[in-house]
Amino acid sequence: MADRQEARRFAPQGSDAFEPAWDFDGDQLREECGVFGIHGHPDAAAIVALGLHALQHRGQEAAGIVSFDGRVFHSERRLGLVGDSFSDLATIERLKGTAAMGHVRYSTTGETILRNVQPLFAELETGGLAVAHNGNLTNGLLLRRQLVRDGAICQSTSDTEAILHLVARSRHVRIVDRVMDALRQIEGAYALVMMTNKKLIGARDPLGIRPLVLGELDGRYILASETCALDIIGARFVRDIENGEMVVISDEGIRSIRFAPEQQLRPCIFEYIYFARPDSVVNGKNVYAVRKSIGVELAKEAPADADIVVPVPDSGVPAALGYAQETGLPFEMGIIRNHYVGRTFIQPTQSVRELGVRMKHSANRAAIAGKRIVLVDDSLVRGTTSVKIVRMMREAGAAEVHFRIASPPITHPDFYGIDTPEKEKLLAATHDLEGMRRYIGADSLAFLSIPGLYRAMGEEGRDAACPQYTDHCFTGDYPTPLTDLAVASPRRMAILAEAD
Repeated sequence: MADRQEARRFAPQGSDAFEPAWDFDGDQLREECGVFGIHGHPDAAAIVALGLHALQHRGQEAAGIVSFDGRVFHSERRLGLVGDSFSDLATIERLKGTAAMGHVRYSTTGETILRNVQPLFAELETGGLAVAHNGNLTNGLLLRRQLVRDGAICQSTSDTEAILHLVARSRHVRIVDRVMDALRQIEGAYALVMMTNKKLIGARDPLGIRPLVLGELDGRYILASETCALDIIGARFVRDIENGEMVVISDEGIRSIRFAPEQQLRPCIFEYIYFARPDSVVNGKNVYAVRKSIGVELAKEAPADADIVVPVPDSGVPAALGYAQETGLPFEMGIIRNHYVGRTFIQPTQSVRELGVRMKHSANRAAIAGKRIVLVDDSLVRGTTSVKIVRMMREAGAAEVHFRIASPPITHPDFYGIDTPEKEKLLAATHDLEGMRRYIGADSLAFLSIPGLYRAMGEEGRDAACPQYTDHCFTGDYPTPLTDLAVASPRRMAILAEAD
């Protein structure tokens, strides 16, 4: 279901200060997407561009903005980073109007091509409609097949386009009712922002798996994936959009509509472990504080006889701080990340590709040589990254390497907007703890337990009957039907069910 991308590789760059660097990005969980919209502001497009800058961590493959000037919709969609496309005044000036919305993308469904870049736009019977989506529809494939069978012409390979078609085909007259009709037919995880010629509409899936917040700037309302996007423009956080809620923003103000039966909120726990920016507040919890608490719990559960604590930057830093504070061990930046590496060229030979991995992270030999180190990372996926990290530490002179993972073992794939490998490619699904330790070459290896993760979240424990978070990557407890998986790969669905 997800679009599997090869790891990006870069050209070599020397450094006299540190050890040769390594590219760790090939084995990272890929961020989902980010959405942002504002209604009724004279600088709408510029504000959206700033908001997307703050959400860049949620998707680096493409970005787009759609605006409305009271008469015409304007659209700019580009491959690449926000700063590469939306920093020049000429582009912003083409996006005229007092209403605008935007999207940053990492493809979990559909290829990385321009026609898949969001916001998607269509002229409907009721007028123009732009849609941007963070998440993944678990029945998007089935809906697409049905729509095409009924005569729909699809212009992209993104599951988001199915939402446009559902709105267009609804028999309701008012656009708000058409959108609700569409929302009641889709399954999975989503935070949606839509824009018409009069309204900005936001919606969050019935379980609230994906985040969406409401903000206010100069009396105008904003919708965004995270609070950090409000902070960058000086906007006030109003509240989280509730699970199963649709908000309609217009010149008359804001209206809240519940489109799904009320049920317990189950946000994705990976927002706290990895995806959200540390300075964001997600469902009332500060992400940085949660990650430090995770490190504290990890230290209680898995102490190590070591000299220093070293984070794997950047996402491992808060957990490593918590681990160091709990154990009393010194915290050292034993790995230095180069933040200024960009895409350069595609290397034609294996030898050049091998050199290309030595760019983005460097071992700080002065801090780690001769030391017994505790390496703290946020997660372990395939394990290939961890092999590189351990090898780099040993080559830089570390006496011992004790690996600590600030999340439980990932044993199940994701179908809600995170690009995880198939189950058989997840290291924790195919190896026991000792097998994983031998594979990555560490002196010891330990993961945070599921109860420890929930304690770090401020819970007494995981309620097995009604879990407080969406944690299927660790537990196999998928909170929605996996309709597309059953349709497209019944054998894989059966294997997944048999494993649990």
